[in-house]
Amino acid sequence: MEKTEQIKHIVLLPDGNRRWAKQKNKGFEFGYQKGYKNISNLCDWLIKRKILFLTVFGFSTENWKRPKNQIDYLMRLFDRALIENLENFLKNKIRVNVIGNKDQLNDSLKNTIKKIEKLTKNNKKFVLNLAVNYGGKWDIVEAVKKIIRSKKPAEKINEKLINSFLSTKNCPEPDLFVRTGGEKRLSNFLLWQTAYSEVFFVDRLWPDFNEKDLEKVLKEFKNRQRRFGGGE
Repeated sequence: MEKTEQIKHIVLLPDGNRRWAKQKNKGFEFGYQKGYKNISNLCDWLIKRKILFLTVFGFSTENWKRPKNQIDYLMRLFDRALIENLENFLKNKIRVNVIGNKDQLNDSLKNTIKKIEKLTKNNKKFVLNLAVNYGGKWDIVEAVKKIIRSKKPAEKINEKLINSFLSTKNCPEPDLFVRTGGEKRLSNFLLWQTAYSEVFFVDRLWPDFNEKDLEKVLKEFKNRQRRFGGGE
């Protein structure tokens, strides 16, 4: 597969899992299962194209408002998915980072995250950031707290410094922000980091998103002129 020029980091908000399941007269679990498997597919598609970073929104700080049975199922799914995919992570040299406030997660998931991050930390072929209990505003607030604790003088605080305290500090700024499912909002995801990302809202529900859809997004990205605030 030919290398996709200029693209290093894609951000994905995989929306539409529950609606997809409902359309098929299935429970929400069916949609989340299919959505999880499609994340694995997307990693394969990006690796083929030598796109090195993917950040996926798994569970937001606002998602605690959902019914408890859905939350409990998602947490179990995250736990199981990380364990089930460990062999694949190691085989394909994928580094896994879980970003977000881990303090509110259950002990089993926290232990699994710690294990997977440790075992994959030296992998360099591809980086998968899974956002669990993450919010863009939370990320910025946490960065500010860390800067204050580090006692940096005010005159030393700039964008580069703030970037170095964010949860994505080891990643390049995202080139693309892709949201499936037809909704058109950022939903408090990587607010600082995506300041100049190209945004793509895709109508297709996430479980139906396929490699042709990805290729269409990448093709449109190539045709956009990124000015970063500059002129013609």
